This record gives sequence, structure tokens and C-alpha cells, in this order.
Amino acid sequence: MKAKIFDTAKKLKEKYIMADEYQRINHALIKIYNGILWIEEKKLRESTFSDLTIKEMHAIDAISMYDHQTASQVAKKMHLSPGTMTATANRLIAKGYAERFRDQEDRRIIRLSLTHKGRVLYRAHRAFHNMMVKRFLKGMNDDEQRTIRKALRNLEDFLEENS
Repeated sequence: MKAKIFDTAKKLKEKYIMADEYQRINHALIKIYNGILWIEEKKLRESTFSDLTIKEMHAIDAISMYDHQTASQVAKKMHLSPGTMTATANRLIAKGYAERFRDQEDRRIIRLSLTHKGRVLYRAHRAFHNMMVKRFLKGMNDDEQRTIRKALRNLEDFLEENS
């Protein structure tokens, strides 16, 4: 009887510790997400690209340097409606960061590309993210980095399943 009570108490303690750890991880994820957005917005406001919103900057990142995607492809990548993406693309074009062009093989298809100004911002944004990842992985061995990649894949799968 005592062994059963002890076993139950041990399981409850483990469950409590696990729930507490889940809460710590959840809090850390929220803090990191909000922190990254805050830093990106702050850096954007202080830069020569202060005419952009954070969403427009992320659209530039989604358009990328060389892919020349359609607005629909970029919208899907960013989880935006086609109408919202069209409005975002129009603003980026008006501000000189992107341009539209017809596909060489199928003239009915309109693609997006970055202008020189858009490519400069793309590189700066990538450099920021590279610095962040480098700091994130600092001091981790290969096994720890593999664990991080596995956890991030799990999170990506969750996001994909729920979007």
C-alpha cells in the first residue's frame, strides 16, 4: 500500500515538474518571438529602410533574391490571402523594393523580383538572422545542435499542420 502511494506521489511530482518545464518552454518561446519582432522593428525604424513595415520586410524575405516567385507563391509562404499579398506587393513596388515581370516561358504568369534596393534590405535582414542563429548555437556541440534542429522541425510540423 505504501509503495503504491509512494509510486503515485512520484508520478504526480514528475507530472508537475513536466508541466512546469512546459510552461517555462512556452514562456521562453513567447519571449523569443516577441523579442525578435521588437528588435527587427527597432532596427528597421533606425535604418534607411524605415519606410517599410515589418510585414513588408518579411515579404521581401519571402520573395527572396533569385526565386522570382508569383504573388500566390509568396502569399502561401507567408500565410497571407492573395488579396493581402497583392496589396503588399503593390506597396513594395511603389516604394522601389520590388517589381513585377512576365514569365519568359508563360507570358500569362506575373512574377515578383527584388530591385537593387530590395536586395540590399534582403541581405541586411539575412545578416541579422545569421548573427542571431550564430549566437543561439554558440557553445553547443553537434549533438545539442541536432536536438535543437529536431525540436525546431517538430515545431515547424505543428505550424504546418495548423495553418
